[in-house]
Amino acid sequence: QVQLVESGGGLVQPGGSLRLSCAASGIMFSGYTMDWYRQRPGKQRELVATISSGGGTNYVESVKGRFTISRDNAKNTVYLRMNRLKPEDTAVYYCHVNLRIIDYWGQGTQVTVSS
Repeated sequence: QVQLVESGGGLVQPGGSLRLSCAASGIMFSGYTMDWYRQRPGKQRELVATISSGGGTNYVESVKGRFTISRDNAKNTVYLRMNRLKPEDTAVYYCHVNLRIIDYWGQGTQVTVSS
């Protein structure tokens, strides 16, 4: 079955960096668009970044220039490099893939940006 397993979250000071990883299994990884979402406290889950099977990327305006999504098809892994982190980036970050009409989510990884 499809599994998405995130890692790399943690506590970081404002201005710091983290790299999140999402290891996928049970899918032909290279053929699918992969996404990172986040859910901030008291907010709805929002799309943060997307990478297509061809490597094209899109970002929500608030993270442009600070976050970079990438993928390694040989490792079935998608990454989210987060630089210049701000307290408002504090959230649970989720990996996501849509296979036809079914959405699959990872368990989430907590990112806390605080001094």
